[in-house]
Formats: sequence, C-alpha cells, structure tokens
Amino acid sequence: MDFSLPLLAAFAIAFAIGSNDTSNSFGICVGCGLLTIRRAIYLLFILVFFGLLLGGSKVLHTVGGEIVEPDEVIVSISLLVSSAAIVAANYLRTPVSSHQAIVMSLIGSAFALGKEIEISTVIKIVLSWIISPFGALVSAIAIYWLMEKSLSKRPLLQVERVLRILLIIGASIIGFNTGANELATALAPAIWFGTMNLLEGAIFGSAMLFLGAWLVSVRVAEVVGKGITALDPFSGFAAQFAAGITVLVFTFLGMPVSTTYCTVGAITGVGLYKGLSGVKFAFIKRIVASWMLTPATAFIASFATTTLVHQLIL
Repeated sequence: MDFSLPLLAAFAIAFAIGSNDTSNSFGICVGCGLLTIRRAIYLLFILVFFGLLLGGSKVLHTVGGEIVEPDEVIVSISLLVSSAAIVAANYLRTPVSSHQAIVMSLIGSAFALGKEIEISTVIKIVLSWIISPFGALVSAIAIYWLMEKSLSKRPLLQVERVLRILLIIGASIIGFNTGANELATALAPAIWFGTMNLLEGAIFGSAMLFLGAWLVSVRVAEVVGKGITALDPFSGFAAQFAAGITVLVFTFLGMPVSTTYCTVGAITGVGLYKGLSGVKFAFIKRIVASWMLTPATAFIASFATTTLVHQLIL
C-alpha cells in the first residue's frame, strides 16, 4: 500500500460515506424500530466488506478506468473535495449522493488539468442518476400493491413477523450494495491509480466507513427513516426491497448510482401510494435541491482547487 496523499484522501471519502450512507441500508429499519443505529452499523461493516470484495469490480472499472485517467493530483483533490461535501451535507441532516460528489469532483479536477474526459461514460452515469430513483419509486409502489393483495387477508401479527425478517434481508441487500457500488465508486480512483489493491481497499475502506457511521451517521439515518413519511414494517419493506433491487440492477450494469436517492425515491413512492397527505414534500424539495446542487458544487470546488494547486506547483 502506498502511504501517500491519495491514500489519505481515500480514507477520508470512506469515512464520509459511512457518515452518510448508513441511512441507505438501515435507515428504514431504524425508523421502524427494528434495529438500533449501533447494531445496524456493525451489520453494515460486514456487508460492505464483502460487497466491495465480491461485487465491486464493474463499478470500479467504470469510475476508475473509464471517466478520466487518474493521477495523484486528480485522485487526491477529487476525493478530498467530495468527502468534505458529504460530511457537510450530513451535518446539515440532508441525504446526499456520494456518487455525484465523487464523479463530478473527478471531472472537475481532470477538466482543470486539461485531461481527456470520456463523455459517453459520463452521459450514461448521469442518465443512471436520473432513472434509478424513479425506478425505485415505481418498484416500491408495485411491491406495496402486490403485498396488499397477497398479505391483507392473513393475520396481522403473522404478517408483521414475516415483514420484520424481510426488512432485515432487504437492508442487507442495500448494505452489500453500499460496498459493491458506493464504496467501489469512492475507492475506484485510488485503487485504479495503484494506491491500494482490492483487498486492502475492502479492509481499510470498510473500517473507515464503520468509523464514519459510528461517529456521525445517526443524524441522516433518522431523517431517512422518519423524515419523508411514516413507516411501518409493511411499507418499510416495500421501500427497502425496491431500493435494494434497483441499486443491485445498476451495480450489475457497472453504473455508480446513488443508494441514497433510490432509498428516498422508494420511500416517496410508498408514501404517495398511501396518500399525498402523508408525504412531507418540503423535505423532498430539499433533497431535490441537493440532487441538483451537489454535482455542480463538487465540480466547481474540485476545478477551483485543482487550478489553484496546479498554479502553486508551477
């Protein structure tokens, strides 16, 4: 392992993802009262490790090898800028897409240095960002409808017991995706640049993500689980499973999509199906604003920082 600035930047982004993305995996379970946030974090650590190690190769290739050709300056600045953006958003209790911050920081830094950017790959990624939350929304409504039709006639206590188990399974799918997609996106520039290998990334990335989750994540986990609409195990499972399947599909395609926005989209879908009055649209507007501002801010900050550093070096 090369102990350098790119490595420190990779640790910083892993910490930042832990501070924000525990909400994606277990925010609904926390909101439903199935798990405490601390137990959720322990589960997440294990799932993320195996997610990156076993399922992260395609996303690693897309982000690390197809957007820009990473070098020490691009990797260091882009990861430091994006990690700062994620931690700041978490402090403000706003779920933010780590993918948007990382990808647009990479592009901003490469653009400042006049490096070649693979536009076709960038277009595919942006389209994935747009399609995935709406796909999760529609999927959540479909799953909730199917569950209503198939489970409504069964005893309520029996249904709730089954759903509690299924909720943990759904959360585990997203936890695995956090490693295979979120952490793979974050560490792709450093791994592709040669700062660390895949196993080292899985070990140290999971450890830093665990630390970020333990110290900071409770703020966003409670917002996602409780801030959009009221959740019970029935509606929570529909949202959780829809988000997990959506991210899993895009992970297999090698596209870095946001589990944050897929989870938010799925929860919103369930809320809309249950009735408009139960959805807190003011909070959704805040998330949509973040969805637009995050990539723009990350690009500008990374471009400006890289330009300044490049001028100082010269």
